[in-house]
Amino acid sequence: MSNLPYWLIYAVLSAVFAALTAIFAKAGLKDVNSDLATAIRTAVVLVITWGIVLFRGNAGGLPNLSRNNWLFLILSAVATGLSWLFYYRALQLGRVSEVSVIDKGSIVFTVLLSFLFLREPLTPRIIVAVLLIFGGMMVLIWK
Repeated sequence: MSNLPYWLIYAVLSAVFAALTAIFAKAGLKDVNSDLATAIRTAVVLVITWGIVLFRGNAGGLPNLSRNNWLFLILSAVATGLSWLFYYRALQLGRVSEVSVIDKGSIVFTVLLSFLFLREPLTPRIIVAVLLIFGGMMVLIWK
């Protein structure tokens, strides 16, 4: 375990908490408007993340952010908000196992966009992984 790169550990933890997010959200959406549920989730995330920033003393970095930083962080926030709103609505209407697999199809779009805009390499290993993810999505979509 000590030889694993930190990013991999964080990525696995992210996946575990994303799974818990789906399960907890589906349970919490019973008889609740999905937009309201998303707003509650967002407020809790806001409090937690600002608490961490303040606790670690990182708020001093705010004045150092460039316009470019602000632009892309705001665009990311808008994309996140829309993603959460659509995700919660899909969870409310569908089965967690199906919604989650399709939601993780964002990986296909992420890899493609990272290649086009960030010039990240498309290795054979990444291409095979993306094709497998895409195939899994297609299995769920086609009944």
